[in-house]
Amino acid sequence: MFGKIIVVAALAAILYNLGAGLYFMLVENGGTGRTVAALTRRIGLSVALILFVMLCIALGWIQPHGVNG
Repeated sequence: MFGKIIVVAALAAILYNLGAGLYFMLVENGGTGRTVAALTRRIGLSVALILFVMLCIALGWIQPHGVNG
């Protein structure tokens, strides 16, 4: 359950930074580095989330499964 909360929180933070990057890009017209900073944080959070999921799979906390078809 704790892992699911971390994943949902990370996804929310990723979406927030994506929206912040869009907002800064539209409002500031590239005048500051806030757009780049927001998008860089988004990339960092995405990589951290992928590594966290890989760690959870390696430790057996979550079990990957295929799609039945």
